[in-house]
Amino acid sequence: MIIFSFCLFTGLVALWSLWKFKTTYSTTLNGFFLAGKSNSFWMVGSALLLTNLSANQFIGENESVYINNLSVIGWGISSVVAMLLVSEFLLPIYFKHGFRTVPDFLALRFDTKTKMLVSILILIGYIVNLLPPVLYGGALSLATMFDVPALLHITYWQSIWLLVWALGVIGSLYSILGGLKLISLSDLSLGLCLFLLAVLIPVFALWHLGGGDVWSGLAQLLHEKKEHLNAVGGKHDAVPFSTLFTGMLLINFYYWGMEPYIAQQALSAKNLKEAQKGMTLAAGGKLLMPLLINLPGLLAVHLLPHVQPTASVFPKLIVLIFPDILIGFSLALVFGAAMTTYTAGLQSCGSLFIFNIYKPYLAYKKRPYSEKELVRKGKLFELIISISAMFIAPFILFAHDGFYTYLQTVSGLFNMPIFTIMILGILSRRVTPRMAQIGLFLYMFSYFFLVFVWKTELHYLHLFALLFIAVALVIWGGSKLSQPNYLSEYQFEFSGQDKEAYWKGRYGVGAILIVLMIVIYLVFSPLGIAQ
Repeated sequence: MIIFSFCLFTGLVALWSLWKFKTTYSTTLNGFFLAGKSNSFWMVGSALLLTNLSANQFIGENESVYINNLSVIGWGISSVVAMLLVSEFLLPIYFKHGFRTVPDFLALRFDTKTKMLVSILILIGYIVNLLPPVLYGGALSLATMFDVPALLHITYWQSIWLLVWALGVIGSLYSILGGLKLISLSDLSLGLCLFLLAVLIPVFALWHLGGGDVWSGLAQLLHEKKEHLNAVGGKHDAVPFSTLFTGMLLINFYYWGMEPYIAQQALSAKNLKEAQKGMTLAAGGKLLMPLLINLPGLLAVHLLPHVQPTASVFPKLIVLIFPDILIGFSLALVFGAAMTTYTAGLQSCGSLFIFNIYKPYLAYKKRPYSEKELVRKGKLFELIISISAMFIAPFILFAHDGFYTYLQTVSGLFNMPIFTIMILGILSRRVTPRMAQIGLFLYMFSYFFLVFVWKTELHYLHLFALLFIAVALVIWGGSKLSQPNYLSEYQFEFSGQDKEAYWKGRYGVGAILIVLMIVIYLVFSPLGIAQ
């Protein structure tokens, strides 16, 4: 029954997406990589949320809640502020200049060499720290829910290898054959199903915890083991509360506004207004995500007190509380979320390679080309990247300090250097291309040394912020000393576009979301129920 329901729900999503899909979207560059810039805010918001929500969050955040407390919700809840800032400041720049990838800004502000360096850095980061963890998280869920080692009479290690490659092959076919439009259509249907799952999980788990009485289960959850209810983390927790105002804010701003595979979803919107509505819709969705990616870990503290490995908390809880048909439904959604992030990552790799590396190379060689040829090369590059990720993914099994902490720690090596020069490029016209390039490598070297060699006791999120300030000062000072008269032709404009292009309701809805974010923190704090 589990396998039947998994195949049924997965097949329905795929069939609906294919029914709505038009093949013209897979034959042109804008169609394949940007969905023909035709997506409404519903599709943009769903795509942003689903692209962000991979099996990594299901596995990693529930594990963190299980072994620590609710402080890990800081990643999702506090991102609302960053998303609203991105909607107000970055999206207008992107749409005004018609960018197709985020590094296009670097070519406008600095030069093509900086754009090329950042594109290569992003591709390396995706091969190491985006695509493999997505495959690993999906494989872990499948292995646990289907009990693949026992089913096939193989070791756990062998089952991870098998499932990683199965997911990788399916994801590659989906991305290469359909492009971003097919991914966006799937996201819309998956988003609706995920909210249904967000309601079903607490109802079934509380019924199970209360021995057939949901209210009794809720009472146990709120009055026992209350240390896990605290979202205001201390310095030894997964996300110390103080980091929300330092590195957390910076990394969330980077993720929602500068991470190429996320920004690509926003750039697929019909216009700026639809993109801003979509970003705000996704921000509202982030406030509901704890029901899916945090509450199960909290419930597992009561229902599964001795889980090993702890990364298997979410799938084991699902197997415990759901009947077979809903286990298959849950598994289909986790599988879909993993595929969404994986295919979006592949799409971003393809667009970065074609627009920022391959096309400039052909222009330099003065070689003629057609759009069909570029789309074909992009698909081939995606296939190569996917195979690389499939070889790397199984080895994440040996990561220390938890799966999610591994992801966030390594991401700073690639994300924050790019964030630093992007912000400086927006705020100051005096930063030179040469110093921006030096700053990239200075940040990477400093972060690697302090995290992986010297291993400072400072939390890595605080380290993000301190290195940002230090490297920014070096870049700005070096620019002023080396070229005191330099002034970029590009100047950041607050308005970005004509005011009529903006969504007029953004301030009112944004204020409501911020108030709700504060309320959530007050409830899950020592001032609320986590006494």
